[in-house]
Amino acid sequence: MKLKICGLSREEDIDAANEAMPDYIGFVFAESKRRISPAWAMHLRARLREGIVPVGVFVNAPADDIIALYDAGVIEIAQLHGGEGEDYIARLPMPAIKAVKVHESRRTRADYLLLDSGAGSGKAFDWAQIGQIDRPWFLAGGISLENISKALEFRPYAIDVSSGAETDGLKDRAKIIALSEKVRRFS
Repeated sequence: MKLKICGLSREEDIDAANEAMPDYIGFVFAESKRRISPAWAMHLRARLREGIVPVGVFVNAPADDIIALYDAGVIEIAQLHGGEGEDYIARLPMPAIKAVKVHESRRTRADYLLLDSGAGSGKAFDWAQIGQIDRPWFLAGGISLENISKALEFRPYAIDVSSGAETDGLKDRAKIIALSEKVRRFS
């Protein structure tokens, strides 16, 4: 089982991730309170420990913008939350995670799926509705220290946490470490 901590935006967020060693971290380039600039992402990426995979989170961004971040070594995976179609995904030279709601079609050439209740809503959906999935998938939406054990029982490829790793809207080192420990213990 793997863990992604999404929405890192400060140097101390990277330092906490470096200590906790989640499998993935997310830089948000879409409209969001967690959005960061490509230049700041490059700065943060330079602080990130080897072995943690940086993911870029996008909503209908120009494919060339994503490719530029990949070519610059800022991200290794693109996470897509918009209406990006199959031709768009085929243009990307890196693995892609396609976010879908639990009842949406899961037909895609993306390497991974991310099941969420809605684009970064921070709310959980009824995980019992997940059903069979034909590729590795991330479970996101409202996951926190209070419910991560239940989320892990659904055996996703990875758990994706953003607001559940925060206190007062900022990433919380203790929560990041505790989430990482819970995922490791479950695996």
